Amino acid sequence: MKTMKLVLVIVAIAVALFLIVPSLSWAADDGAALYKTKCAACHGADLAGKPAAKAPSLVSDEAKKTSDADLTDAIANGGKAKKPMHAYANKGMSEDQIKMVVSYIRAQQK
Repeated sequence: MKTMKLVLVIVAIAVALFLIVPSLSWAADDGAALYKTKCAACHGADLAGKPAAKAPSLVSDEAKKTSDADLTDAIANGGKAKKPMHAYANKGMSEDQIKMVVSYIRAQQK
């Protein structure tokens, strides 16, 4: 009887991991894909920015000091400067998609 309970617990854990782990990797991939389609043209595939186009680096020390809330606002609404090219919340990006891009940027900053 104890063996059967142990087997059930192991199977339940395996099923939970099977369902959760792929979701986490897909979220990271989605953030990268969104960055590449929405941001890389100006900020570069390596997030280093393009000074000639006045697109700042997203991996600089200054960018690393930016809070997640400010980075989210910059992507969603154009930030403090209200840059219309960034207002992706008005261009169909969901909150979750914006969070995925922020997570991708943070991962690249490490």
